[in-house]
Amino acid sequence: MADLIARLRSGLPAAAVITDPDITTSYAHDMASFSDAGTPAVVVLPRTTEQVQHVLRTATELRVPVVPQGARTGLSGAANASEGCVVLSLTKMDRILEIDPVDRIAVVEPGVVNAVLSRAVAEQGLYYPPDPSSWEMCTIGGNIGTGAGGLCCVKYGVTAEYVLGLEVVLADGRLLTTGRRTAKGVAGYDLTRLFVGSEGTLGVVVKAVLALRPAPPQQLALVAEFPSAAAAGAAVCSIMASGHVPSLLELMDGTTVRAVNAMARMGLPETTEALLLAAFDSPDPTAELTALGELCLAAGATEVVPAQDAAESELLLQARRLALTALEKVSTATMIDDVCVPRSRLGDMLEGVAAVAAKYDLTIGVCAHAGDGNTHPVVCFDAHDPDESRRARESFDEIMALGLALGGTITGEHGVGLLKKEWLARELGPTGIELQRQVKAVFDPLGLLNPGKLF
Repeated sequence: MADLIARLRSGLPAAAVITDPDITTSYAHDMASFSDAGTPAVVVLPRTTEQVQHVLRTATELRVPVVPQGARTGLSGAANASEGCVVLSLTKMDRILEIDPVDRIAVVEPGVVNAVLSRAVAEQGLYYPPDPSSWEMCTIGGNIGTGAGGLCCVKYGVTAEYVLGLEVVLADGRLLTTGRRTAKGVAGYDLTRLFVGSEGTLGVVVKAVLALRPAPPQQLALVAEFPSAAAAGAAVCSIMASGHVPSLLELMDGTTVRAVNAMARMGLPETTEALLLAAFDSPDPTAELTALGELCLAAGATEVVPAQDAAESELLLQARRLALTALEKVSTATMIDDVCVPRSRLGDMLEGVAAVAAKYDLTIGVCAHAGDGNTHPVVCFDAHDPDESRRARESFDEIMALGLALGGTITGEHGVGLLKKEWLARELGPTGIELQRQVKAVFDPLGLLNPGKLF
């Protein structure tokens, strides 16, 4: 320990090396439930690429595990500390290095907060689309590590589609540059995509080149109320099959609607079983909203209410952004699942989750990025009640099994981390896991980077 601390301090400012256990313990875990965390030996907060290289060279020489971290808003335990590790917090590397309106790119460090980048590019008439629910706190490095999505992915896609190039410090301290700044490029294997979603197990991102889009017009939204999850699922299928491309297509089940009302008094219809929010950011969204509303009514919606202006639209979208926070207030703890199913099975997924909630006698609310089938069942439970905690964990697993049975995946945007290691093995199978381990070994032969995550 003394040798490790001394070696780290030889290449880092004194304030960047934290050994106070009261502070280091606060870096031990992210926001996931049921995910073990060890006690870090030290927390380091570098500000430069060279300092990150020094940390990784030191860790390699001394054979000490390193756990990269961003804002720790993750929900899978991917940022949880290993026992005796170096926690490498990248939050101090928070500079926007460049915004180029001609090439439509931004070059940023990993600690830049998503919302800060979004506002900075908006000032130049540009748009960075990925917007996770935690966008006011989460960092670009974390978004890249988990392959984050957001509310707008039905039209604009997820983080992986906006990462053009990276600078990555490898486990032994070497600096790797991947990708490009150009709009096109297919030179060699796509290592950039390999790092996106790798959860800090292959290298540490220290710089990212991100694609930007021209800022779209202000979006206009509507809300549709449904008497059943099946009817809402049918509406989503009709919307997508019709060729409409909404900028947002989100769903909240009745449990979630009531939780949002209880917390924020939004005045949402409490008798609904499913509430669908849709928006368009086209130059003339009114006609598209009208057509979409007709499809909802044909699928069984009991009421369709279009927003009258941008302010009313934003109020509707705020209700959806509050969903996870509202469900967290239902009980002392939550487990937030992240199962993505084919759009055609969305109704089956919602009905299946309701059956799981009844079986385990738990409150489970569902909010979803309906346009791409990504559901977030939120299991609410009393963490101080052992039996209820057991039922929560069993219900969580049953929901993931349901997602796979419906042809889906165990994670659409939150990642695997510690929480879903067993389920990754089930989804990928032995051959898939073996190849993933081999890839890991190429980049990190000593297994020091975020050990124990993914598999």
